[in-house]
Amino acid sequence: MFGRYRGTFRRECGDILVEAESVEGLLTYRRRCEGKTFERILVSDTGEVIINPVEPVNLPEEVTNYLQIEFSPMMIEPGASRTVYLKFPVEIGVLVESAKDIKVLDVFALGTQKYTLYGSPTTGVIARWYQSEVYPEIPQVEPFREGVMEFSIHNASHEWAEVSTAVFKGVDMKIYYDEFVAASAMMKILGQGLAETDFIDAPLRPGMAKSIELYTARKIPVIGRGCLMECGF
Repeated sequence: MFGRYRGTFRRECGDILVEAESVEGLLTYRRRCEGKTFERILVSDTGEVIINPVEPVNLPEEVTNYLQIEFSPMMIEPGASRTVYLKFPVEIGVLVESAKDIKVLDVFALGTQKYTLYGSPTTGVIARWYQSEVYPEIPQVEPFREGVMEFSIHNASHEWAEVSTAVFKGVDMKIYYDEFVAASAMMKILGQGLAETDFIDAPLRPGMAKSIELYTARKIPVIGRGCLMECGF
């Protein structure tokens, strides 16, 4: 389903149908996902439709820029590092691109989206919430619903740390795909309840294609990188 298309096309997988067809001489984009539909007429001579996974912080509307993944607790000794694998939710973006501009046309996803509060009611932030197991190797995932995150943790503090959640800035996310969707991220534990997280701009395995980020298509400037977790992990 992921890829670039020009003119008419049709891609269907399970509960997802994405197509562009000629209706009475007009090119019409149509999407159906779990019974929900979206349709737009496209007027273009040279433009392409791009379908790729995007940062999972857009549905059901743009509530937040933060993604929180909760997982089985891990105890990490001072100075220790470990790379594990988590799962994260997938959202699918459809963009239209011409020689002069790129625009977000549609964003959809399988399942429902959950949100939570990270931190206190007065100073905390709303985050897209997702729960995952911790895997020592790349796990099997359900395509178009969940992706694989390579997650590297380093305890730079002088104390044992118990970690069961990670919070990221969605605009920092770099997503790659082939048969499955993937991202790479890191966490550096700085002290009691304090950590830094960030995404790594590299494919999980060679040959994966890189997604176009929505903040790029929307021309949103990004100031600074990474997320400082000050309310525990």
